[in-house]
Amino acid sequence: MLTRRRFAGLVAASALSGAFARSTAAGGWPERHVRIIVPFVPGGATDVIARILGNRLSQAWGQQVVVENRGGGGANIGAQAAAQSDPDGYTLYITSVPHATNRFLYSSLNYDPVADFAPVTLICTQSNIMVVPNSSPAKSVLEFIAYAKANPGKISYGSGGIGTSVHLSGELFKRMAGIEMTHVPYRGAAPALQDVIASRLDVIFDNITASLPQVKNGAVRGLAVTAARRVPAAAELPTIAEAGVPGFDVSTWFALFVPAKTPHDIIGRINADAVAALGHPIVKERLEQFGATLVGSTPQELAAFLKAEMDKWGPVIREAKIKVDE
Repeated sequence: MLTRRRFAGLVAASALSGAFARSTAAGGWPERHVRIIVPFVPGGATDVIARILGNRLSQAWGQQVVVENRGGGGANIGAQAAAQSDPDGYTLYITSVPHATNRFLYSSLNYDPVADFAPVTLICTQSNIMVVPNSSPAKSVLEFIAYAKANPGKISYGSGGIGTSVHLSGELFKRMAGIEMTHVPYRGAAPALQDVIASRLDVIFDNITASLPQVKNGAVRGLAVTAARRVPAAAELPTIAEAGVPGFDVSTWFALFVPAKTPHDIIGRINADAVAALGHPIVKERLEQFGATLVGSTPQELAAFLKAEMDKWGPVIREAKIKVDE
């Protein structure tokens, strides 16, 4: 979480690196417009975050920052385009969970999510919510686990598609809780949530943006949030970890990368200005409106975070034999 003390420290450090970068970056970067490649279609969370951050960076740099949507292929099309871009600081890449999971979900990739990218900053995280129908006998996580164990093979959970964060949240829960559940993939999480509301599915671990309003209006029952910490927007809900599955921690996350071999001084400048942008009241308010927890990390912290995500999801995906392209 971007606390006041942490933010002040990051900005102070970033200001020094930013000042150095301004004096050393070749050609006084940026001298022209900067593009942000987003590997998803317009309107989704990653796209919205890119536009909010891009608008603030445009003001800071005095240059236009353009969001370029390269959707399709489970984020692989956009990732490949970013990886193959010139490492000159004029192409940024904002992505999400697929950057950590696609190397396990696909038989082969035309890019390397680690070697072909340089980390800049972890922008923010966003929890999912464990949601059940109002007709469910489970009123807590432990009651749901007991119900699933009493009905082996009869419990179904939905997602917006194979390999999505909603799907993988369910797989990790199944694994850590020691229960059986059948995955039912949909073309998007919205129809899956509707089938939970209609009691055609037993549970979904849905994104907070879509599911929290349904919990608030009483259409479904929220049991817990998937993140390691409680979410202010849903403070009444415990975490799954505290509610009965210790160590459970799943968040959708959004991070900023650049192509590998981008000059270090330019990376330092982008990091400094991105972290400062996340502390701006308008940016902070807009991101927190849909349940995001702001982070604003160093490049080194993002690199460690990405490795931890790969270490977490690799075994889950392999054990469940999940492949998108087979």
